Amino acid sequence: MICARCSQASFTKPTPGTHQIPMSRMQDHCEVILMCMFCGRRRLWFLGIALILVLAAVLSGRGQSVEVLLTSETGWAVPDGLHEAREMSGPIRISIRGIGDFRVDPSELTGHRPDIFVDGRFSIYDVLMALDARGEIQVESDFDAELATHVIDSVDGQAGWWYEAHYDGGWFERSVVRMDHYPVKDGTTIRFEKVSGVRLDAIFATYREEVERLERNNGTHVLPRVTLEGPRGREIEFTDVEVTAHDSRPDLFQPGVITALDVLLSLGEQGMLREVGLSWYESIGSADPVEHYFIERVVADGFEAQANGGCGFVYEVGPRAFFGFDGNHVHIPTDARVILSPEYALWFWLCL
Repeated sequence: MICARCSQASFTKPTPGTHQIPMSRMQDHCEVILMCMFCGRRRLWFLGIALILVLAAVLSGRGQSVEVLLTSETGWAVPDGLHEAREMSGPIRISIRGIGDFRVDPSELTGHRPDIFVDGRFSIYDVLMALDARGEIQVESDFDAELATHVIDSVDGQAGWWYEAHYDGGWFERSVVRMDHYPVKDGTTIRFEKVSGVRLDAIFATYREEVERLERNNGTHVLPRVTLEGPRGREIEFTDVEVTAHDSRPDLFQPGVITALDVLLSLGEQGMLREVGLSWYESIGSADPVEHYFIERVVADGFEAQANGGCGFVYEVGPRAFFGFDGNHVHIPTDARVILSPEYALWFWLCL
């Protein structure tokens, strides 16, 4: 398995079968199709043969079949009623460095983005605000329309907070996803800690740029660049891609909410892709629940990639300022990654 190669150099284009990421941008882990290998912030942890064999066993059946194949003949919408995520039942763990560790029961959650989430689905921001509601902490927060998100002004009188999170079976990773866009489910773990004002300002600057890009395009969601890197060095790239909602996850999101999956489905609808194949995973190894669609197949003129064994697509989306493990490469599957008008989206090929 080639997971990542660390160097002091700036990001370089990966050779086929590899994805090179500079050491300064490595975070807690890197994605291996649906499973993860460990990467440290400043060093690569080499896993033992036993773990490699376990991952190989888990992934050996991956990509042998595609559950949902979308084409111009079938249409580019996932059929209604195939799958839905179970309702949350267990507590969400959340820690606030220097303040305390807490658990929040789903019954305590109140949604603050009814424009995004359907009833009964919540975000990281909702979990934090539940602690405020029960008097554990005092949060000063407001919705900033220029950033299209809620901003935490202070927690217990202290400013400068940001979060990291992961789902069951994952590891904490740097993220620049808006916290009121980041879905939570059973097994989610969250931590808040104080970060530099420089980093917060940089994150908020990219939010502002997204909103401005959306406004320049009269409310149309446009990605300046979309790239798919397949096996054997194959690559296709698209510019100024208009993205529309396909409502693949009505169990999570309101109609019209745009996700990263919509990028590929929109390319298909526009005749740029011929096939997009998806499969649903309830769980992956010990990670339970997963409950998402994953990209298993993409076909375009001169381009064909089918997940098989330990090879398949991983992705990232966001502003170029936070390329890779600096904030964009976050383990939210494409069907749950809410996007506004990000600067780029990249799907690349990785092999175990």
